[in-house]
Amino acid sequence: MIKKFIFAGAFLCPFIFNAQQETMKSSEPRVAVIPHVGYGYRLAKAPSDSNPETRKYINGLRGGLDVGIGAFYLLNGNGAVGIKGSLFSASSTGRITVQTGSGTSTSLAVNTDDNISFIGASYMFSNFKSDTKHKLLYDIALGVITYTTKTGNVKGVGSSLGADINFAYQYAVTDNIFIGPKLGLIGGTITKMKYNGVVYDFPEDQGEGLTRLSLSAAATFRF
Repeated sequence: MIKKFIFAGAFLCPFIFNAQQETMKSSEPRVAVIPHVGYGYRLAKAPSDSNPETRKYINGLRGGLDVGIGAFYLLNGNGAVGIKGSLFSASSTGRITVQTGSGTSTSLAVNTDDNISFIGASYMFSNFKSDTKHKLLYDIALGVITYTTKTGNVKGVGSSLGADINFAYQYAVTDNIFIGPKLGLIGGTITKMKYNGVVYDFPEDQGEGLTRLSLSAAATFRF
């Protein structure tokens, strides 16, 4: 039900903004650059059969730094087109239990560094041209999401189609500088990865889920 409301809101926003179109004056800025930095949290859960040590290690990879930037060309009205990218980074140290060749179990100390990057084309709706200090924006992007993980000497890389949706409130410090909080949802699922050059296909319905929520501080600079 929550997902239905999220995606319903995502597709209704353009109609809400379009109902309040503003005509851009020739002297107004045409470019908006929007960087952000904050905290991201992956929504995928640890396997239910994981032991406490493994679960703690996996949960350590769920939260991390989320940074990104978008550049948009402001169209007439409330719309804008552009490109945006983001990077999520997390690391965790712990112990995991693995099966040996003889069928026995052993516990190993591991350290893992994860990175999830996204780059794609975006469409944004905002009230940047409205005569108010209180700015709102919504954007949606489609592109490529890439997952990179490194544990010891083992490096894994995989890519897939991804989507990024963001809502933000910003306060106009000046006519062309706005700052405020941003809530984001980015998602994608990796169905195969390459580990040290060897391709591994995940079993059906067992792909690597990359969906995460983020809460960031964002700024808009118009030129």
